[in-house]
Amino acid sequence: MDPLVIPILVAALVVVFLVASTVRIVPQARRYNVERFGRYRRTLQPGLNLVVPVADRINTKLDVREQVYSSDPRPVITEDNLVVNIDTVLYYQITDPRAAAYEVADYLQAIDQLTVTTLRNVIGSMDLEETLTSREEINSRLRAVLDDATGKWGIRVNRVEIKAIDPPHTIKEAMEKQMRAERDKRAAILHAEGERQAKILTAEGTRQKDILEAQGTQQAMILRADGEAKAVELVFQAVHRNNADPKVLAYKYLETLPHLASSDNNTFWVIPGELTEAVRTVTRAFGDESPAASPEPEHPGETAAGDGEGTAAPATPTPQLGPAGRSVSLDAATAADEAGKQAAAAVDDAKAEAEAAQSPQTSHRTRTSGD
Repeated sequence: MDPLVIPILVAALVVVFLVASTVRIVPQARRYNVERFGRYRRTLQPGLNLVVPVADRINTKLDVREQVYSSDPRPVITEDNLVVNIDTVLYYQITDPRAAAYEVADYLQAIDQLTVTTLRNVIGSMDLEETLTSREEINSRLRAVLDDATGKWGIRVNRVEIKAIDPPHTIKEAMEKQMRAERDKRAAILHAEGERQAKILTAEGTRQKDILEAQGTQQAMILRADGEAKAVELVFQAVHRNNADPKVLAYKYLETLPHLASSDNNTFWVIPGELTEAVRTVTRAFGDESPAASPEPEHPGETAAGDGEGTAAPATPTPQLGPAGRSVSLDAATAADEAGKQAAAAVDDAKAEAEAAQSPQTSHRTRTSGD
């Protein structure tokens, strides 16, 4: 074996070792702090870097990406002397690798202790209700304090969030009862409000219905009155245009009287005072208007006994009835009374028919004739 082979191999190994010690490859988002003979020299950036073998060494390797740190629950006393457990989530990023390595021994522990201290100061000035409802304010105050303190450590606190606030078990039960009572109260209020709205809408609908019905009834009455007025006007014009005889009008008057009892709601009937005059008119229409010869009394000197003055009672002319020319023994007054009785009987018949239509038991009631 050649004695020069061994020295060559040793020299090659030394060269390889020196080259390996000189070249340093730094990954992306990493920073390496280099010390030369125990003193900070520089920070290696991502990529290929050359260092002095043996003299330079890498002290710390840091990750400059944003990182998340979750602390354990810590007991905190509120202003109303209640102990609550609060755990936080911290988002931070290393901005200065040299300061993070040489300004603080353990930056995570320092941030955790500073977070707990600041949290106790902030929560100590709030009661439980305010603590539960003021998370944004607590986060803002924590971030301001941490960002100010960690700036000289080469760390930027991007966000601080309270992950959970756990009050004691008894407080949780009291809060649940309070929330249940509040929800029951809101449900009762909403139910009462719904009933109120329903009653208002029902009353409004009833009012609109009554108004519409009243308007419909009013329009119907107006139309009915207009129709009756037009009918009366037409009848009036026809009577005056045709110059109707008073006897025909009197006959129509008597013909209308039985219709007074045609309504089921009538309980009594009023006979007009013009009935006798109408009956007399009809009687004159069917009688002979030429007066007959007055019979002379048997005794010319006989006087009426009623007036006491000796004047003779005037003789009443006897009318003639019928086309055959036979005379009627009754005078005009007697004929008028007879016609009045017949009209009254006709009214009684109409009344009896109306009562019979209302109740079958009244159909056997005897009818009194006016004869």
